[in-house]
Amino acid sequence: MIVLVAALLLLGIVLGPVVQIPFALSLTFGALIGCWLLVFAVRERTGARRRPR
Repeated sequence: MIVLVAALLLLGIVLGPVVQIPFALSLTFGALIGCWLLVFAVRERTGARRRPR
């Protein structure tokens, strides 16, 4: 139950500022973050293949 309360509290803190800015700007920031995460994932995967185990 504590984990659920903490997750909802964190969600409220994170989504609070998003409500205050225009929807188009929220989508733009979301797309930028998604692209950044995609680049990070690709770099991590290619880096893991190059390293010897």
